[in-house]
Amino acid sequence: MTSPNTEPKAHSHGLGEIPFSKLATHGSFDVNDFPVPGGREEVWRFTPLRRLKGLHDGTAVADGTDKVDIDAPEGVTVEQVGRDDARLGTAGFPADRVTAQAYTSFEQATVITVAQSTALERPVVINREAQGGTRYDQFVIDVKPLAEAVVVLNQTGGGVRAGSVDVHVGEGARLTLVSVQDWDRDAVDVSQHNTQVDKDGTYKSIVITLGGDLVRLSPKVAYKGRGANAELHGLYFTGDGQHHEHRSLIDHNMSHTRSRVEYKGALSGKGAHGVWIGDVIIGEGTTGTDSYEHNRNLQLTDDTRVDSVPNLEIFTGEVEGAGHAAASGRLDDIHLFYLRSRGIPEDEARRLVIRGYFLELINRIPVEELREEIMAKVEQKLAAHE
Repeated sequence: MTSPNTEPKAHSHGLGEIPFSKLATHGSFDVNDFPVPGGREEVWRFTPLRRLKGLHDGTAVADGTDKVDIDAPEGVTVEQVGRDDARLGTAGFPADRVTAQAYTSFEQATVITVAQSTALERPVVINREAQGGTRYDQFVIDVKPLAEAVVVLNQTGGGVRAGSVDVHVGEGARLTLVSVQDWDRDAVDVSQHNTQVDKDGTYKSIVITLGGDLVRLSPKVAYKGRGANAELHGLYFTGDGQHHEHRSLIDHNMSHTRSRVEYKGALSGKGAHGVWIGDVIIGEGTTGTDSYEHNRNLQLTDDTRVDSVPNLEIFTGEVEGAGHAAASGRLDDIHLFYLRSRGIPEDEARRLVIRGYFLELINRIPVEELREEIMAKVEQKLAAHE
């Protein structure tokens, strides 16, 4: 299945045509619609192409395997489908050459459906272990109207991976998707999460990125009806030589929709590089949009790098709220001094401050065992770089 590039619609407010959106990603399912990146393109300028192991130029050969185990409670259907399944590709276009290559190359997709009006008593847990080589994957999560679900995607192992997770949140439905990137140290992962949220639906994404050599994750949200709400939360702890890149896009294409984006990172070690790109579009003719995005980074050592770029485009004068902020810096000396003045050793004081920094975000995870596991892994990474 292919589709040509979709041209952006011109915006007009009765005062003459204004420029096309610079943030909108319209994309294509056809890899040939994307030129091979050279590294100077806006969408690729922060990504070290040489570390993609051929994902970006077509030289990567699909020869990898995954071990996938899905624990699904009653009310959930899990299917393996072929490329001709009509549900595939309906949540959004691939936004870059790598995800288009993944769509062109996958053989089977996993479709997880939560039945209408079903409130799951426990989470759907997808344990995906990459077992080397290169592999392209597609997942579809379809939460039918008035259903409520939590889906946890645990990703571990080594190799080179690219693909998409397509998410549909039905009318009045509620979904929390927790995606954990805890890959082996040499792994490469480029993925795109495409989400459509219907009328009065609520979608919460929680991204936890700890492992991998290079991880580039692009969550994208669009709306299908009024009253739809999306929250994107992210935590990344980037260590020696790791590249963690998160590129979110919220497209407020419908009136009376809401979004919140909050990503927090900590970086420690030589060559640790964190990238956050936060794009928000408030579309022409919409009213009552409420949007805010925020990125914070703690640079725990001198030899780290942070690129934090919030972008906001507004094509209407009828906005309820819109804003963004980004900040990067050191641990607060006042907090450390307060703890040390009460007899707490410096290393322990640092751990307590960083634990508090991440705690609010980790507490958003609605699975207690997973909250504890993530906090333990954060503390392990901190201890390894002290």
